[in-house]
Amino acid sequence: MFHIVLYQPEIPPNTGNVMRLCANGGFRLHLVKPLGFEITDKHLARAGMDYRDLVNVTVHEDWAALSAALALQPEDPRLYALSTRGRVAHTAPQYQAGDIFLFGQETAGLPGALLDTIAPARRLRIPMRPDCRSLNLSNAVAIVAYEAWRQHGFVGALAPD
Repeated sequence: MFHIVLYQPEIPPNTGNVMRLCANGGFRLHLVKPLGFEITDKHLARAGMDYRDLVNVTVHEDWAALSAALALQPEDPRLYALSTRGRVAHTAPQYQAGDIFLFGQETAGLPGALLDTIAPARRLRIPMRPDCRSLNLSNAVAIVAYEAWRQHGFVGALAPD
């Protein structure tokens, strides 16, 4: 349905939480190297718990490898970047199946050179109070992924009793 991309993630529990989220929502997860941990890290395993087998995770050597794997084109309309430097609320776009959500490093966000390749209308921001600088990565992924899934009626979710 949707692709979640973590660009050079650094903190294993965040990535483990995102793995669990992707398993529960049916999202594909892409990790772009270098990673700040080994994929077998015990903290990653603990956060992802037994969901590792339920999530589709692909590790890419670099941004070029991810771009090739997803057949990204310049100004690709499927690609959204999440950044505190974004100016469009994450709730504004009408998401389509196959859209790609790009998240940066926990300590640095997305590099300016990479963010500059994405059209300003596709640079999204999650609203926050002005005295706060950022959200936890796994929380930010959850907010955006569930908004996109909500727009699609939570297709594939367990039906309530």
